[in-house]
Amino acid sequence: MIILFTVMLLVLLAIGLPVGFALGTGGLVGMLLFMGGDGTLNQIPLLAYKSLDDFVLCAVPLYVMMSQILLEGKVGNDLFELGNKWLRHLPGGLGAATIVACGIFAAITGSSAACAVTIGAIAIPEMLKRNYERTVVLGAVAAGGTLGILIPPSIPMILYGAITGESIGQLFMSGVIPGFMLTIFFIGVVVYKSRNLPLEPKASWQERIDALKSSIWGLMLPVIVVGGIYTGAFTPTEAAAVGTVYSLFITFCIYKTLTLKHLPNILLGTVKTSSMIFCIMIGATLFGFVLTILQVPQALTLMVTEMQLSRWIFFIMINCLLLFLGCILETVSIIFITVPILYPIILQLGFDPIWFNVILQINMEMALITPPVGMNLFVLQGVSPDSKMTQIVKGVIPYAVVMGIEMLILCFVPGLATWLPSVVK
Repeated sequence: MIILFTVMLLVLLAIGLPVGFALGTGGLVGMLLFMGGDGTLNQIPLLAYKSLDDFVLCAVPLYVMMSQILLEGKVGNDLFELGNKWLRHLPGGLGAATIVACGIFAAITGSSAACAVTIGAIAIPEMLKRNYERTVVLGAVAAGGTLGILIPPSIPMILYGAITGESIGQLFMSGVIPGFMLTIFFIGVVVYKSRNLPLEPKASWQERIDALKSSIWGLMLPVIVVGGIYTGAFTPTEAAAVGTVYSLFITFCIYKTLTLKHLPNILLGTVKTSSMIFCIMIGATLFGFVLTILQVPQALTLMVTEMQLSRWIFFIMINCLLLFLGCILETVSIIFITVPILYPIILQLGFDPIWFNVILQINMEMALITPPVGMNLFVLQGVSPDSKMTQIVKGVIPYAVVMGIEMLILCFVPGLATWLPSVVK
């Protein structure tokens, strides 16, 4: 039965049906075949409503809008200039500045695509002008953009929390140390690959301070959002609203990079992205409802128990599955398809769900730079049309390897993901 549904889903995706509709179609067929025919279709609107009837999900369009505001408001320009002024004199300094700018912008927006577009448009021409190898440039921007998934606030973490019921605040905290580590590892890769380039002149302290001053309003956004959650000032959903209002304030009143004429594009982009996410969520709920009625999660859990495999062997199998899905689907779809099934199995095997959240998000980062459907690969080709897809793929390979190494480290030292959530409650 699982194989039948899997094949049907893959066929629907192969013919080009959007993921949300493919999942919904699978759910519809399952209801007709296994749940008593037409009468069960009355469940569809009830399930659709129930899937979205969660206050936490209000944060999704708010964080999407915040990223759209900051993207249109060109806040990333100042962040790149900040990294450039402070790091350019180091070996591979401009590449390191690109990674740092991506990390900061990712922490502000929570959007990998917005990060790749914003920082890539500035960094790619600057790095190529200074004779950085094109594959190094493209890899740094594509991989740096993925940090938006791991560094809070993160939309995929909100979705994971909505599905599993885990605390959004703890999920956010679980990504801080691994996100910082991954940023350092990425900097190490770009510095190593650029070690033979001539050094840039060192910026004066006045230039550095000026760059910091011009960026301070943007830098305060993650402090307000994440800090507000952990001081109890507001919930994660309220934090998204506060962050959106703050983004409007700094782009309209401080940087003055936005005007009223930009609002239609911002709202349209927000509606498109949010609708896509919620459509996938409704489709996944219908599909998951059928799987639940057929007791697929329970059957898989029983199968894993009876096979008596080491839980780490099964963990490797899960990661292989996520890597495969990352080659053909985007992040939101993978989360909605896999988490409802994998979550009870993870608990049964004794894995920490907060720790698994970080492992899942790193897998999702890899999905963003994994051909043939890695979103950041296509975003980057749009930003740099002169670049070939083969160059982009070649550039991201070392970063994908580094992500794999970080997952291995987290397996041996799970406290890197679980210590901070246990301290900051």
